[in-house]
Amino acid sequence: MSRIAGVFAELRAAGRAALIPFVEAFDPNRETSLALLTGMAKNGADIIEIGVPFTDPMADGPTIQQAGRRALAAGATMHGVLALVRDFRAANNQTPLVLMGYLNPILSYGVDSFTHDAAAAGVDGLIVVDLPTEEADLLLPAAAANGLDVIRLVAPTTSDDRLPLVLAGSSGFVYYVSITGITGTRTASAADLARDIPRIRRVTSLPIAVGFGIRTPAQAAIVAQHADAAIVASALIDKLFTTNVATVLEDVNALSEAVRGAAKVTA
Repeated sequence: MSRIAGVFAELRAAGRAALIPFVEAFDPNRETSLALLTGMAKNGADIIEIGVPFTDPMADGPTIQQAGRRALAAGATMHGVLALVRDFRAANNQTPLVLMGYLNPILSYGVDSFTHDAAAAGVDGLIVVDLPTEEADLLLPAAAANGLDVIRLVAPTTSDDRLPLVLAGSSGFVYYVSITGITGTRTASAADLARDIPRIRRVTSLPIAVGFGIRTPAQAAIVAQHADAAIVASALIDKLFTTNVATVLEDVNALSEAVRGAAKVTA
């Protein structure tokens, strides 16, 4: 069983959802990223998503775009991100790590080499924002051969007919982009989630994680009532930019407590 599957199995048995915070690798520098990864794992993160900086982050809002620019200025590369994962794994072999990024850096690295090196470094899953469903075979076989989950994104605009096609070959969990638009702009309501999450569950047994727009513990708790995980990104990056690592970790702890305390909504 993969680390990701193991975490969701444990949480399902406990009757609660997961918290998945986000770190943009190398923002504002490598040392801070490692401190965040280590601290998040100690402050309630069940899985951690690591953003791979890219020059054309088409799905990201202003906050993550700016974080990516800072990271690139600090010297971020794909090799550097994998080295960061290796350093985290030297002290933590339990918390699942998911890389989120874009296809071009993977193609530039070489798909076979990248999937091998990512797995060897300790990566558990991949979210490739701009990988079209029709071209998923560029990555899926190599990822599967190296034991990496490929986590697919679905949105409110994904039709019932298309959902099974998008999710074919996916593993780990489903990333539900709960709003139309870019990251960090607005938040889905409880009514939105009550309508949309069951629609996805009808076509997959994978856990469903909700992202894009979750900023507060109260919002994370609403997500945890309906889905299997809440993903928080832009709010944490904003807090890091305006304060410090310790304050970000306080927020992660508060988000974790909210998710842990959320009572599941039953049909």
